[in-house]
Amino acid sequence: MIAKSLGVALVTGAAQGIGKAIAMRLASDGFKVALNDLNSKKEQLEAVARDIEKQGQASFVVPADVSQEREVHEMVQSASKTLGGLDVMVANAGITSPMRSITEFDIDDWDRILRVNARGVFLCYKHASKEMISRKQGGRIIGASSILVRGLTQSAVFELLNSVNMASPSMHMHLVLGPRKTLRGMTTDSLSHHTGVIDTPMLQQGKDENPGETFASLGQPGQPEDIASIVSYLASKESRYITGQTISVNGGIYFD
Repeated sequence: MIAKSLGVALVTGAAQGIGKAIAMRLASDGFKVALNDLNSKKEQLEAVARDIEKQGQASFVVPADVSQEREVHEMVQSASKTLGGLDVMVANAGITSPMRSITEFDIDDWDRILRVNARGVFLCYKHASKEMISRKQGGRIIGASSILVRGLTQSAVFELLNSVNMASPSMHMHLVLGPRKTLRGMTTDSLSHHTGVIDTPMLQQGKDENPGETFASLGQPGQPEDIASIVSYLASKESRYITGQTISVNGGIYFD
């Protein structure tokens, strides 16, 4: 039996680690969840979908490469059509960066990191916001943050405000908050955790590549659920007055 839904959430990078924890938490909160990752991880996505359906919530597997605009557009459209809309976009997909000096950093690694961690988040913001605007229902857009994504999130608040005002004077965006009446409220925020230490397969990969890495000031790694709990809040109605912010979930590895 499918439980009553709070809406539809799309989570990228949902096959494992933080993305999986976010998807499971949003499902337990009451969202129908579209699950994205690379096509090579489709079996893992399907396993997550089965776990969500055991909770009595609907899910949809939608593999795509977030660095490719056509695939992101089709991912958003497919998820929205299949599950009945799009209320929350969590642009979580990301890859690790090798710790090397600028003189030793390979340009192919540089381009690959920017394609996924920067361009991928931008494309998710772009196509999710277009879908939310077209449905005139607002929503939540949440990005996994680096310094670059933090800047993108903040600029999106102002730029989307102009887009929303032109498209629909009655819309108010969480990403893009402005002095307008709201249909539901649309916000954009980011989470900074990549400089923290979260216990995921990526952490193990990072340890292999950078064996000298230490834990945060709390003395232990965080868990994916620590990130998922903040996403749960940002996706909720209670976060309606928070937009353009970056929330650091890093165990005190630095103070923001």
